[in-house]
Amino acid sequence: MSSSHGDKPQTPGELDAPSNEITRREAVQMLAALPFASLFSLPVADQERARAFVDRALEEGTAFAPKFFTAAEFRTVRILGDMIIPRDERSGSASDAGVPEFIDFMMIDRPNNQKWMRDGLTWLDAQSQSRSSKAFADATPAARAAILDDIAWPARAPAALAPGVSFFNGFRDFTASGFWSSRIGVRDLRYVGNKFVPEWNGCPPAALRKLGVSYAKFERKDLRLTPPASSPSSSQ
Repeated sequence: MSSSHGDKPQTPGELDAPSNEITRREAVQMLAALPFASLFSLPVADQERARAFVDRALEEGTAFAPKFFTAAEFRTVRILGDMIIPRDERSGSASDAGVPEFIDFMMIDRPNNQKWMRDGLTWLDAQSQSRSSKAFADATPAARAAILDDIAWPARAPAALAPGVSFFNGFRDFTASGFWSSRIGVRDLRYVGNKFVPEWNGCPPAALRKLGVSYAKFERKDLRLTPPASSPSSSQ
């Protein structure tokens, strides 16, 4: 599906400056640092409905025609999403997971998000035009990354870029919701769900040592492990 739209997803190696490289691990760490409610601010039912629609569209294998975004906007959405979650050796990119289609569906399903999304994409193009005389999608990978470097970190972003910071925060949340609700995203988390354990042998010794606890002082009443007598924490 991603190849049908013409733009190859940006991978870390395609960015010119090493300081601009964004790996999936760094993306996950940045997203994990966000308030939980902010990251998953979209109702689960809405995400599931959008995901079911996108999965059907991807399975059909035909070129996706966005209902909200213009062709130019949709191209920008794909590029921006892939900069937030790029393809790597572990799994696919945001566009591979159908995130642009997911966001397009959500814009129709939740029209209260349409204005800030469109205004944000307009701001992004205007910012790119002022820096490189090109729309964001037509700028070089390094030029795009420079803009994101300036708006991805609210605490250090100049006040003049506040509209871009607000837009990027919201777009990042939609990207995360779309990606980790997809099959690719779930596989990326390596979540296997509940598995039957025929025999429980306790916590691995290495983990016990790291935590400074021992089964030798297991308090059955409170079902709690306590530090062994030789542990530094026990003498405090």
